[in-house]
Amino acid sequence: MHDIEPFYNWRHLYTAETDPRSPFFGREYSEFVFSQTVYNYYIHPQWDEFGSRTMYMKILYADYDQGFAVIELIGEWNDAIENDIQTLRREVTDALFYEHITKFILIAENVLNFHSSDDSYYEDWFQELSEEDGWAVILNMPEQSQHDFKKAKLHRYVELMDFPNWRTLQPQHLFQIINDAILKRLNA
Repeated sequence: MHDIEPFYNWRHLYTAETDPRSPFFGREYSEFVFSQTVYNYYIHPQWDEFGSRTMYMKILYADYDQGFAVIELIGEWNDAIENDIQTLRREVTDALFYEHITKFILIAENVLNFHSSDDSYYEDWFQELSEEDGWAVILNMPEQSQHDFKKAKLHRYVELMDFPNWRTLQPQHLFQIINDAILKRLNA
């Protein structure tokens, strides 16, 4: 896991550590000191800790004018023990929502497991975003994690999509494709 870096091809467009509106503003990173772990496995030092012991993240891009953010996740999403959705909401998405981000693209291809609890934080997030014409999408969650996510019926609140070629696009184009797909689904 230590070889898996957050996607870096948009760093010339945006970095959360230099964005005063980001919850990670002012963070400093080491390229050589591996100190964070998911269980017994070290992860790359570029991932951001946000309060979960089993999941880390990186805000890859935030556009305050268009109101969207792209966030990459790694680790285990554990709502049953760690209540990761609560931590993610309180520490990251609520801070971005306060800055008028209402559309969230969560890239979860490195989320190896998902363990559910109740759906109250998802339902609340859905309601909050819907009031602002917003949404949340999880991209490329592995099949076994998607199965558990759907089994808990959380896909009623957060859209699951597969889009393996997201890295070939600029963030604005990725947002436009996903936003168009969401609008098309809602208008159908």
